[in-house]
Amino acid sequence: MKQNMGQTDRIIRAVLGVAALVAALFFAAGWLDIVLYIFGAVMLITAAAGVCPLYIPFKISTK
Repeated sequence: MKQNMGQTDRIIRAVLGVAALVAALFFAAGWLDIVLYIFGAVMLITAAAGVCPLYIPFKISTK
């Protein structure tokens, strides 16, 4: 897949992903814990890959 995320977008996603995982580990419990783990994982994966699947159908590129 062609990358559609710029450097700033990737950095913001990585920071949000780490923050969500830290919040899930130390501050959340129950269903919120699971939601934060999923959100954090998705943010880190998209930041590492440089591709946002939601940008593709809307033809958005921050690159």
